[in-house]
Amino acid sequence: MDALKIIGGRSLKGQVRISGSKNASLPIMAAALLASGKSVLDNVPELADVYTLGKVLEHMGVKVERIGHCLHIDASYLNHLEAPYELVRTMRASILVLGPLLARFGEAKVSLPGGCAIGARPIEQHLQGLERLGATIKVEHGYVIASAKKLLGTELILDMPTVTGTENLMLAASLAQGVTTIRNAAREPEIVDLAKALSSMGVHIEGAGSECIIIHGNSDLQPYNHRVVADRIEFGTFLVAGALVGEDMAIVEGVPEHQAALIDKLRASGAQIQIKDHSIKISKSIGRPKPVEVQTAPYPGFPTDMQAQLMALLTVANGVSVVTENIFENRFMHVAELDRLGANIRVDGGKAIIEGVNNLSGSIVMATDLRASACLVLAGLIAEGETVVRRIYHIDRGYEHIEQRLCNLGADIVRFKE
Repeated sequence: MDALKIIGGRSLKGQVRISGSKNASLPIMAAALLASGKSVLDNVPELADVYTLGKVLEHMGVKVERIGHCLHIDASYLNHLEAPYELVRTMRASILVLGPLLARFGEAKVSLPGGCAIGARPIEQHLQGLERLGATIKVEHGYVIASAKKLLGTELILDMPTVTGTENLMLAASLAQGVTTIRNAAREPEIVDLAKALSSMGVHIEGAGSECIIIHGNSDLQPYNHRVVADRIEFGTFLVAGALVGEDMAIVEGVPEHQAALIDKLRASGAQIQIKDHSIKISKSIGRPKPVEVQTAPYPGFPTDMQAQLMALLTVANGVSVVTENIFENRFMHVAELDRLGANIRVDGGKAIIEGVNNLSGSIVMATDLRASACLVLAGLIAEGETVVRRIYHIDRGYEHIEQRLCNLGADIVRFKE
């Protein structure tokens, strides 16, 4: 199993380019199921989750070809309407094939998904929404079995603004007869990017990026040609790296407006940030970072996918910081590993109270999920001596060649097999 060895204390200088968004790529890959013919998706990161969903599509008879960072997805010969457990067990986003299969073929059988163990992430809202569109849903032996003679547009009101739930219902509604309105919809940039791809297929969509999305279904969709938006979580992770050990570090080809909540906290911590067009220059604070308080919230609030990485910075802040996790109930598993590096963190329910220390010290730590992996790599950048991060297969699900890119900036990181 691969691990990363990090020697801390190196400054990061130079330029890093942000990859295409994993969380935007996956639903748009699923959107290719809505139309016969070859869709072309550009700026797709080389990640384990993208590879896994590609295998799911190929299992269904879809042709998937990668040329560099471009995917050619031909759903002309789709002949198998099942996504089996052995393919989807590692990735929650696999549930996104349910909506388009049901909408195009009137039936689907999809295994209940897996993914990071960061708490309950139920799919009830996906299923309830599909039932409101006219589907019959059964859950048997670990599979969702769905059927519908015809999906009919209707008004859907989500209990909470779930991202994958909003995406799945957008995909299904794209081929439904009539108009579907999704209220309390997720507002994330990945939702907007999916709407752009669906629009290029012939779906008329209003309100993407707001709490109310209106989809005018079209029974005759065409394949898309689309370029994926930049990955805002990868962007945010490199921003925190710059706030930790950056010296005029430049981050390019991201979307700075997607980082408003994080940039606000990094500036409050003392990081020096300059924004110009699609690039940011960032340098660490003069002296130790200042403590901050953070509460995770749906977009445009502070992203739950960034709280672990920011916590790495707050471990060495000059004072006490408080991080409140409002999205997932089990997303503080990285705390015990940060404590192994010398951090002083106390968890009280949904709050983590971080009393900053002068220095972290290198040790052996174990990644528990995707964003916790990034947190531990960032902590290793500032820890004295050698840090070894084990079980980094998590990080390969969401960060493209992260150790190479950090090395190009000046970090001392080596991947090795244990």
